[in-house]
Amino acid sequence: MPQAEIGVVGGSGLYHLASQSDLQEVVLETPWGDPSAPYRIGTVGSRRVAFLARHGAGHRLIPAEINFRANIWGFRMLGVTRLISASAVGSLRQELHPRHFVAVDQFIDRTHGRPATFFGEGLVAHVSLADPTCGEMRPLAVEAVREAGAACHPGGTYVCINGPQFSTRAESRLFASWGADVIGMTNMTEARLCREAEMCYSPLAMVTDYDCWKDDEAAVSVDALLAVLHDNARAATQAIGNLVARLPQRRDCACSCALESALITDRAAVPGATRERLHLLLGRYLG
Repeated sequence: MPQAEIGVVGGSGLYHLASQSDLQEVVLETPWGDPSAPYRIGTVGSRRVAFLARHGAGHRLIPAEINFRANIWGFRMLGVTRLISASAVGSLRQELHPRHFVAVDQFIDRTHGRPATFFGEGLVAHVSLADPTCGEMRPLAVEAVREAGAACHPGGTYVCINGPQFSTRAESRLFASWGADVIGMTNMTEARLCREAEMCYSPLAMVTDYDCWKDDEAAVSVDALLAVLHDNARAATQAIGNLVARLPQRRDCACSCALESALITDRAAVPGATRERLHLLLGRYLG
């Protein structure tokens, strides 16, 4: 199986990575079902990078239909230890303008009914999500976006809603009053699973519009988003290439050992089937 050290998951408007060369498509089967699409593995600069279209080929999957567990597991199967996420978001702040980027560092989760853990069935683990994105990658991501010529805010809170509908005005105003900065439908679930998989997660939130809290702006529409998405995707492709080049070979962050103190189940009590299914993550902890 081909391997990659860095993963990129693209959201609305970013369905491939133009900077990749020596491309190879890989179809994977995981214990959690099928990922959203084949992984496209290629070279960016001197690094091997695996790209996945989060919503599938042709943007066919609503957020609640995305098999997040399969997507993250597939990256792990390919050897990925750092995941860069590009996704469209709405702004909940006057100063976060369309075409700006936000290097998200916190989340508020408003999703429901999504499988968001690899654990259960006889094995309990509680990873820390106090700091849900990688602190080592975030400042490098900010530099990479700014080098690409786009404005990038060095932190922000992302409200993750279930979708696929956009929020009501009352919800949007509430989220803004909580101190949240942007709103989207996917990144919190990825952050949870990346932490369990001991993968660094670095979300680049691409602002497409002001969410509907802003009375002097038209309500969010797909037509209005598409024009901004094209510009954002071009800047994101360049920024991702810049970030890939900046990432050190070695990881010194806490993401790489998130499971070390997270397993609470008596090792002798872990069912054999669960142990086998999770060997990719837990081989070094369970033997």
